[in-house]
Amino acid sequence: NTDKLKGKLKEKVETNGHMATQSKQLATIICDVDLPFSLEDMKRSAPNKQALMDVLNELEFKTIAVRILKDYFPGETMPVQETLVQSKETTESSDLFSEPETKHHSPKIPTNYEEVTTIDSFIETLDKADRIGYYMAMNGGACNGIGFSTKAGDAHYISLSEHSEKKLEQLKEVLEKKSIKKTGYDIKQNLNYLSQHKITIEGELFDVMIAQFLIRPESPHYLPDIVHNTLGHQIPEFGSESRKTLKEQLSMDMVSHEQIMQVCCERADMLFRLYDAMSPKLDEISVRKLFEEVEIPLEKVLSEMEVEGIKVDKGALKEISNELTSDIEKLKTDIWKLAEHEFNIDSPRQVGEILFDKLKISDKAKKTKTGQYSTGEEVLTELTGAHPIVDKILDYRELQKLKNTYVDALPLMVDHKTGRIHTTFNMVVAVTGRLSSDNPNLQNIPIRTERGREIRKAFVPANDSMLLLSADYSQIELRIIASLSGDTAMIEAFQKNLDIHAATAARIYNVELDAVTSEMRRNAKTVNFGIIYGISGFGLSQRLGIARKEASDIISQYFTQYPGIKKYMDDSIENARKKGYVETMLGRRRYLPDINSRNYAVRGFAERNAINAPIQGSAADMIKVAMIHIHDAMKQEKLRSKMILQVHDELVFDVHSEELETLKPLVANKMKHALKLEVPIEVNMGVGKNWLEAH
Repeated sequence: NTDKLKGKLKEKVETNGHMATQSKQLATIICDVDLPFSLEDMKRSAPNKQALMDVLNELEFKTIAVRILKDYFPGETMPVQETLVQSKETTESSDLFSEPETKHHSPKIPTNYEEVTTIDSFIETLDKADRIGYYMAMNGGACNGIGFSTKAGDAHYISLSEHSEKKLEQLKEVLEKKSIKKTGYDIKQNLNYLSQHKITIEGELFDVMIAQFLIRPESPHYLPDIVHNTLGHQIPEFGSESRKTLKEQLSMDMVSHEQIMQVCCERADMLFRLYDAMSPKLDEISVRKLFEEVEIPLEKVLSEMEVEGIKVDKGALKEISNELTSDIEKLKTDIWKLAEHEFNIDSPRQVGEILFDKLKISDKAKKTKTGQYSTGEEVLTELTGAHPIVDKILDYRELQKLKNTYVDALPLMVDHKTGRIHTTFNMVVAVTGRLSSDNPNLQNIPIRTERGREIRKAFVPANDSMLLLSADYSQIELRIIASLSGDTAMIEAFQKNLDIHAATAARIYNVELDAVTSEMRRNAKTVNFGIIYGISGFGLSQRLGIARKEASDIISQYFTQYPGIKKYMDDSIENARKKGYVETMLGRRRYLPDINSRNYAVRGFAERNAINAPIQGSAADMIKVAMIHIHDAMKQEKLRSKMILQVHDELVFDVHSEELETLKPLVANKMKHALKLEVPIEVNMGVGKNWLEAH
């Protein structure tokens, strides 16, 4: 019927009709193939229980395992959890590079979980204990109750829904008694709550969340996972321990008093048992010192910082917001003028149509899976200079992000009681050991762009008579790689206090130091920092906008001039291949199971981590040690000033003016001597009436 068609459609069908026939042939199922099995062979039968458990356990399909066992083996007398643990323990792995498993099975112990009726006599029992496990039922900023366990299988619950002040006052002595060892989960959060009641937690502390992070940094750190993987018990997810969204989480307000009692007692019992299972593992992988001298003391430091918070000038943010609104509107007008058409600049689809269909700024436009043009930042950055509208759109997006993500959002996060922002520092998110923060994420406040830096103006001291002090490690990762590698040329440059990027440029381009141009220095700086992340000739050429051969020559010359760096990189990869992990200066491990992968891309990623993780991780450990030492020294000196922020390699302090000259040398000294390097450590300091001035 092609003669009945018209125009382009007719032409297409006549030209490509054979393809339609071919497609039909390809899509037709052949129904007369001889099969090597019968229908009877396909009949479903009961599974091989042990083989199935081995697979489900290996894949950590815990919920599915419970359901399958219930469906297929309803008469089983052996508990599901026990089956899983047994199958795991009988499936020994010969893989040298797998992460360490905590293969400890908690035997079935009869449980006795009760609510405390006479708190005084129970406190006497706690007071005599050598070690306790405890769990606090946190509900936002409040606490519904606390479960305590002094022996496996036995736990007691103290409700805080009534007379909480009196009960906490009674518990204060036990919580602060140094001779009692205490095992908890996310102790920092507990400290934040207890600080409202002028109570802290003393004694030898064991935080299973932190212990798990050191033992298996890339595995889940939720308490139900730790309990299941370590003890073989299944406990339900609850509240903030759940991976569900906030809307889906089961909060303390949604369950009965008896259920909360059960939750707290069970968790206190499990925490008590986890100590015996997990503590020896810290010694096995040589992270006991890191755990006891860095991570646990840091929880108290961070708790005080979170509770203190930082003041934000809402007026300054409002002023910045108004300026951004004005600039965004102007950019919108400019973009529409260049496009000769009004369109929604926030719509990637409409932006793509304007750039590639209307203005035709590139004939190699990429498309997404949905068929629309790709207009992400990376794509548009490559097109800068092709048309003035591209730069305008990038500027528009930057200002919109600043306004929506920071300037307009920060005032909403100010605590109405304190007038401050109280960020949360996360200790178990970045596998390198670096701290991160959220609500808000202060680590991501822009610093590279002028408009981004303006946001820091809004962070101010507690009052008009105080100042902000910023202390920032200078090029700490480069100093660490110089020290770890032992490269004599780089160590010498730091020891002579040379401009490291200029010194590198002089070596790469074989010129005298005073003959280094700004472009040479810029290229050398990119290589210096790129080497840490395993930058390739292609990657360097992209960043610098130069030919790939020129970029490869620069890297080759770099390794010629700094042979120690090249040897360090090669040795790091080789050691990772043998051990399956790399370590920081303090022994923090990063496991690299893909280091011997046959997949080039996967293996390459692991190799870059083998080079970078010890450097980034050592920098993270270094500032943590500095924070602990500074915190302790400030207490000893009885200073009223406070350490309030940590952002990457920078610390920020709320300083009483009269304490400034005491605090500055104290901070510099503790930061410089946190870890011993083969090169001098430099700390940049600034003081101001806001964070931007201080930085």
